[in-house]
Amino acid sequence: MLLAVAGLSFALGMFWARRGQAPGGPAGDDGVRTPPPAPAAPPPAPSRRRELPPAAPAPPGPARPAALAPVAAGQARIALVIDDLGRSVADVGRVESLHVPWTGAVLPFESQTAEVAAALRTRGIEYLCHLPMQAANGDPGPGALLLDMTPAQLARTTGAALDAVPGAAGVNNHMGSVLSADEGAMGPILAELAARGLFFIDSRTSPASVGYRLALAHGVAAAERQVFLDADPAPEAVALQFERLLGLARERGAAVAIGHPHRDTLSVLEREIPRALAAGYEFVPASYLLDTPATTVEH
Repeated sequence: MLLAVAGLSFALGMFWARRGQAPGGPAGDDGVRTPPPAPAAPPPAPSRRRELPPAAPAPPGPARPAALAPVAAGQARIALVIDDLGRSVADVGRVESLHVPWTGAVLPFESQTAEVAAALRTRGIEYLCHLPMQAANGDPGPGALLLDMTPAQLARTTGAALDAVPGAAGVNNHMGSVLSADEGAMGPILAELAARGLFFIDSRTSPASVGYRLALAHGVAAAERQVFLDADPAPEAVALQFERLLGLARERGAAVAIGHPHRDTLSVLEREIPRALAAGYEFVPASYLLDTPATTVEH
Protein backbone atom coordinates (compact mmCIF):
# COMPACT_ATOMS: atom_id res chain seq x y z
CA MET A 1 0.00 0.00 0.00
CA LEU A 2 2.82 2.38 0.95
CA LEU A 3 4.54 1.58 -2.31
CA ALA A 4 1.38 2.44 -4.25
CA VAL A 5 1.02 5.84 -2.50
CA ALA A 6 4.68 6.63 -3.08
CA GLY A 7 4.36 5.80 -6.73
CA LEU A 8 1.29 8.00 -7.07
CA SER A 9 3.05 10.93 -5.35
CA PHE A 10 6.04 10.59 -7.61
CA ALA A 11 3.80 10.64 -10.71
CA LEU A 12 1.97 13.77 -9.53
CA GLY A 13 5.26 15.53 -8.86
CA MET A 14 6.50 14.80 -12.28
CA PHE A 15 3.20 16.06 -13.74
CA TRP A 16 3.53 19.44 -12.07
CA ALA A 17 7.21 19.67 -12.85
CA ARG A 18 6.46 19.18 -16.52
CA ARG A 19 3.31 21.31 -16.56
CA GLY A 20 2.74 23.10 -19.81
CA GLN A 21 4.49 20.34 -21.79
CA ALA A 22 2.35 18.06 -23.91
CA PRO A 23 3.20 14.70 -25.38
CA GLY A 24 3.67 16.38 -28.74
CA GLY A 25 6.87 18.16 -27.58
CA PRO A 26 7.81 21.55 -26.12
CA ALA A 27 5.86 24.64 -27.16
CA GLY A 28 7.60 27.20 -29.30
CA ASP A 29 7.75 30.96 -28.77
CA ASP A 30 4.67 31.43 -30.91
CA GLY A 31 2.67 28.97 -28.86
CA VAL A 32 2.68 26.31 -31.54
CA ARG A 33 3.85 23.00 -30.36
CA THR A 34 6.43 21.37 -32.54
CA PRO A 35 6.37 17.67 -33.17
CA PRO A 36 9.04 15.59 -31.52
CA PRO A 37 12.07 14.86 -33.68
CA ALA A 38 11.74 11.76 -35.76
CA PRO A 39 13.92 8.91 -34.66
CA ALA A 40 17.11 8.61 -36.65
CA ALA A 41 16.75 6.31 -39.64
CA PRO A 42 18.84 3.20 -39.47
CA PRO A 43 21.78 3.16 -41.87
CA PRO A 44 20.87 1.66 -45.25
CA ALA A 45 21.68 -1.93 -45.74
CA PRO A 46 24.55 -2.48 -48.12
CA SER A 47 23.31 -2.83 -51.69
CA ARG A 48 23.48 -6.26 -53.18
CA ARG A 49 23.29 -4.82 -56.71
CA ARG A 50 26.42 -5.40 -58.74
CA GLU A 51 28.12 -2.17 -59.73
CA LEU A 52 28.72 -1.75 -63.44
CA PRO A 53 32.10 -0.54 -64.65
CA PRO A 54 32.17 3.09 -65.87
CA ALA A 55 31.22 3.61 -69.50
CA ALA A 56 34.13 3.59 -71.88
CA PRO A 57 34.89 7.01 -73.37
CA ALA A 58 33.77 7.60 -76.95
CA PRO A 59 36.52 6.98 -79.46
CA PRO A 60 38.15 10.22 -80.60
CA GLY A 61 37.30 11.53 -84.05
CA PRO A 62 39.89 11.53 -86.80
CA ALA A 63 42.59 14.06 -86.08
CA ARG A 64 43.28 16.71 -88.66
CA PRO A 65 46.71 15.99 -90.16
CA ALA A 66 49.43 18.39 -89.15
CA ALA A 67 50.74 18.50 -92.70
CA LEU A 68 49.42 17.62 -96.13
CA ALA A 69 51.08 15.28 -98.56
CA PRO A 70 53.25 17.41 -100.82
CA VAL A 71 52.30 18.22 -104.39
CA ALA A 72 54.67 19.02 -107.23
CA ALA A 73 55.15 22.65 -108.10
CA GLY A 74 52.42 23.93 -110.41
CA GLN A 75 50.36 20.74 -110.08
CA ALA A 76 47.67 22.06 -107.72
CA ARG A 77 46.59 25.66 -108.24
CA ILE A 78 43.71 27.35 -106.42
CA ALA A 79 41.82 30.52 -107.31
CA LEU A 80 40.10 32.00 -104.27
CA VAL A 81 37.21 34.34 -105.16
CA ILE A 82 35.68 36.38 -102.33
CA ASP A 83 32.13 37.46 -103.19
CA ASP A 84 29.78 40.19 -101.93
CA LEU A 85 32.35 42.96 -101.52
CA GLY A 86 31.16 46.56 -101.77
CA ARG A 87 29.63 47.11 -98.35
CA SER A 88 32.78 47.78 -96.34
CA VAL A 89 36.33 48.74 -97.29
CA ALA A 90 37.47 46.94 -94.12
CA ASP A 91 36.63 43.61 -95.79
CA VAL A 92 39.53 44.14 -98.19
CA GLY A 93 42.07 44.36 -95.38
CA ARG A 94 40.68 41.30 -93.65
CA VAL A 95 40.97 39.15 -96.76
CA GLU A 96 44.36 40.60 -97.65
CA SER A 97 45.65 39.37 -94.27
CA LEU A 98 45.52 35.84 -95.71
CA HIS A 99 48.72 36.77 -97.58
CA VAL A 100 47.92 34.82 -100.75
CA PRO A 101 46.71 36.01 -104.16
CA TRP A 102 42.92 36.23 -104.36
CA THR A 103 40.21 37.75 -106.52
CA GLY A 104 37.52 40.09 -105.19
CA ALA A 105 33.96 40.19 -106.53
CA VAL A 106 32.37 43.62 -106.00
CA LEU A 107 28.62 44.20 -106.07
CA PRO A 108 27.95 47.18 -108.37
CA PHE A 109 25.42 49.23 -106.42
CA GLU A 110 26.32 48.92 -102.74
CA SER A 111 27.12 51.67 -100.24
CA GLN A 112 30.91 51.48 -100.70
CA THR A 113 31.25 49.95 -104.16
CA ALA A 114 33.48 52.72 -105.54
CA GLU A 115 35.66 52.81 -102.40
CA VAL A 116 36.14 49.03 -102.35
CA ALA A 117 37.02 48.95 -106.05
CA ALA A 118 39.54 51.75 -105.49
CA ALA A 119 41.08 49.93 -102.51
CA LEU A 120 41.49 46.73 -104.53
CA ARG A 121 42.94 48.62 -107.47
CA THR A 122 45.42 50.47 -105.24
CA ARG A 123 46.60 47.20 -103.70
CA GLY A 124 46.96 45.51 -107.08
CA ILE A 125 44.31 42.89 -106.28
CA GLU A 126 42.33 41.44 -109.18
CA TYR A 127 38.59 42.03 -108.93
CA LEU A 128 35.37 41.27 -110.75
CA CYS A 129 31.99 42.90 -111.12
CA HIS A 130 29.70 40.65 -109.07
CA LEU A 131 26.74 40.91 -111.44
CA PRO A 132 23.29 40.48 -109.77
CA MET A 133 21.00 38.07 -111.59
CA GLN A 134 17.49 36.78 -110.99
CA ALA A 135 17.35 33.83 -108.61
CA ALA A 136 14.82 31.16 -107.76
CA ASN A 137 14.98 32.21 -104.11
CA GLY A 138 16.07 35.50 -102.62
CA ASP A 139 16.54 39.06 -103.81
CA PRO A 140 19.73 39.67 -105.83
CA GLY A 141 19.61 43.36 -104.96
CA PRO A 142 19.76 46.58 -106.97
CA GLY A 143 20.60 46.49 -110.66
CA ALA A 144 19.62 42.85 -111.08
CA LEU A 145 19.31 41.31 -114.53
CA LEU A 146 15.82 39.85 -114.90
CA LEU A 147 14.39 37.19 -117.16
CA ASP A 148 11.64 39.44 -118.52
CA MET A 149 14.08 42.11 -119.77
CA THR A 150 14.54 42.59 -123.49
CA PRO A 151 17.99 41.87 -124.98
CA ALA A 152 18.61 45.61 -125.18
CA GLN A 153 17.68 46.05 -121.50
CA LEU A 154 19.93 43.16 -120.50
CA ALA A 155 22.88 44.65 -122.38
CA ARG A 156 22.23 48.13 -121.01
CA THR A 157 21.84 46.93 -117.42
CA THR A 158 25.03 44.88 -117.71
CA GLY A 159 26.88 47.93 -119.01
CA ALA A 160 25.65 50.07 -116.11
CA ALA A 161 26.87 47.50 -113.58
CA LEU A 162 30.28 47.31 -115.24
CA ASP A 163 30.56 51.10 -115.26
CA ALA A 164 29.87 51.09 -111.50
CA VAL A 165 32.89 48.83 -110.87
CA PRO A 166 35.62 50.50 -112.94
CA GLY A 167 38.75 48.48 -113.45
CA ALA A 168 37.05 45.09 -113.09
CA ALA A 169 38.92 42.40 -115.03
CA GLY A 170 35.85 40.23 -115.43
CA VAL A 171 32.44 39.25 -114.13
CA ASN A 172 30.91 36.55 -112.00
CA ASN A 173 27.23 36.14 -111.24
CA HIS A 174 25.65 37.09 -107.93
CA MET A 175 22.85 34.57 -107.32
CA GLY A 176 21.26 34.01 -110.76
CA SER A 177 20.00 30.45 -110.45
CA VAL A 178 17.14 31.34 -112.82
CA LEU A 179 18.75 33.72 -115.30
CA SER A 180 22.07 31.90 -115.70
CA ALA A 181 20.19 28.83 -116.96
CA ASP A 182 18.55 30.77 -119.80
CA GLU A 183 20.52 31.00 -123.04
CA GLY A 184 18.38 33.81 -124.43
CA ALA A 185 19.06 36.00 -121.41
CA MET A 186 22.75 35.15 -121.03
CA GLY A 187 23.54 35.89 -124.69
CA PRO A 188 23.28 39.72 -124.53
CA ILE A 189 25.17 39.78 -121.22
CA LEU A 190 28.09 37.77 -122.56
CA ALA A 191 28.11 39.80 -125.78
CA GLU A 192 28.65 42.90 -123.62
CA LEU A 193 31.58 41.20 -121.86
CA ALA A 194 33.09 40.22 -125.20
CA ALA A 195 32.84 43.80 -126.43
CA ARG A 196 34.75 45.02 -123.36
CA GLY A 197 37.35 42.25 -123.37
CA LEU A 198 36.30 40.88 -119.97
CA PHE A 199 36.25 37.27 -118.77
CA PHE A 200 33.45 35.37 -117.03
CA ILE A 201 33.53 33.16 -113.93
CA ASP A 202 30.38 31.04 -113.73
CA SER A 203 29.45 30.88 -110.04
CA ARG A 204 27.35 27.79 -110.81
CA THR A 205 24.49 28.74 -108.51
CA SER A 206 22.44 26.30 -110.58
CA PRO A 207 23.54 22.98 -112.07
CA ALA A 208 21.59 24.05 -115.16
CA SER A 209 23.74 27.14 -115.70
CA VAL A 210 24.79 27.74 -119.31
CA GLY A 211 27.14 30.60 -118.45
CA TYR A 212 30.49 28.87 -118.85
CA ARG A 213 29.63 27.06 -122.08
CA LEU A 214 27.92 30.07 -123.65
CA ALA A 215 30.78 32.39 -122.67
CA LEU A 216 33.25 30.32 -124.65
CA ALA A 217 30.81 30.25 -127.57
CA HIS A 218 30.71 34.09 -127.49
CA GLY A 219 34.49 34.34 -127.50
CA VAL A 220 34.74 35.13 -123.78
CA ALA A 221 37.46 33.45 -121.70
CA ALA A 222 35.78 31.65 -118.81
CA ALA A 223 36.07 29.37 -115.80
CA GLU A 224 33.57 27.85 -113.42
CA ARG A 225 33.41 27.46 -109.68
CA GLN A 226 34.14 24.00 -108.24
CA VAL A 227 33.63 24.62 -104.48
CA PHE A 228 31.50 26.94 -102.38
CA LEU A 229 33.44 27.27 -99.14
CA ASP A 230 30.70 28.64 -96.92
CA ALA A 231 27.27 27.68 -98.23
CA ASP A 232 27.11 26.29 -94.70
CA PRO A 233 28.90 29.02 -92.71
CA ALA A 234 29.74 26.83 -89.69
CA PRO A 235 33.54 26.67 -89.24
CA GLU A 236 33.53 22.87 -89.30
CA ALA A 237 31.66 22.88 -92.61
CA VAL A 238 34.01 25.48 -94.10
CA ALA A 239 37.01 23.37 -93.09
CA LEU A 240 35.51 20.31 -94.78
CA GLN A 241 34.89 22.28 -97.97
CA PHE A 242 38.47 23.53 -97.92
CA GLU A 243 39.70 19.92 -97.68
CA ARG A 244 37.45 19.10 -100.63
CA LEU A 245 38.95 22.03 -102.53
CA LEU A 246 42.46 20.72 -101.94
CA GLY A 247 41.46 17.28 -103.16
CA LEU A 248 39.93 18.66 -106.36
CA ALA A 249 42.93 20.89 -107.02
CA ARG A 250 45.26 17.91 -106.64
CA GLU A 251 43.06 15.70 -108.82
CA ARG A 252 42.35 18.26 -111.57
CA GLY A 253 45.48 20.34 -111.35
CA ALA A 254 43.45 23.47 -110.52
CA ALA A 255 40.19 24.48 -108.83
CA VAL A 256 38.14 27.64 -108.28
CA ALA A 257 36.60 28.30 -104.86
CA ILE A 258 34.10 30.98 -103.88
CA GLY A 259 33.69 32.26 -100.34
CA HIS A 260 32.54 35.37 -98.49
CA PRO A 261 34.24 37.80 -96.11
CA HIS A 262 32.59 36.22 -93.07
CA ARG A 263 34.59 36.13 -89.86
CA ASP A 264 34.37 32.34 -89.49
CA THR A 265 35.27 31.74 -93.14
CA LEU A 266 38.37 33.91 -92.87
CA SER A 267 39.37 32.32 -89.56
CA VAL A 268 39.30 28.87 -91.16
CA LEU A 269 41.29 30.11 -94.14
CA GLU A 270 43.88 31.73 -91.85
CA ARG A 271 44.41 28.34 -90.24
CA GLU A 272 44.27 26.13 -93.32
CA ILE A 273 46.05 28.13 -96.04
CA PRO A 274 49.51 27.83 -94.40
CA ARG A 275 49.13 24.03 -94.40
CA ALA A 276 48.25 24.10 -98.09
CA LEU A 277 51.17 26.37 -98.93
CA ALA A 278 53.57 24.16 -97.01
CA ALA A 279 52.41 21.19 -99.08
CA GLY A 280 53.04 23.00 -102.35
CA TYR A 281 49.55 24.23 -103.28
CA GLU A 282 49.69 27.50 -105.22
CA PHE A 283 47.12 30.29 -104.88
CA VAL A 284 46.58 32.38 -108.01
CA PRO A 285 44.16 35.05 -109.29
CA ALA A 286 41.10 33.66 -111.07
CA SER A 287 42.38 34.96 -114.42
CA TYR A 288 45.18 32.37 -114.24
CA LEU A 289 42.69 29.50 -114.54
CA LEU A 290 40.62 30.62 -117.52
CA ASP A 291 39.72 28.46 -120.46
CA THR A 292 39.97 30.33 -123.74
CA PRO A 293 37.57 29.98 -126.66
CA ALA A 294 38.67 27.57 -129.35
CA THR A 295 39.99 29.40 -132.39
CA THR A 296 38.97 28.36 -135.85
CA VAL A 297 41.81 28.08 -138.31
CA GLU A 298 40.77 28.76 -141.92
CA HIS A 299 42.53 26.92 -144.70
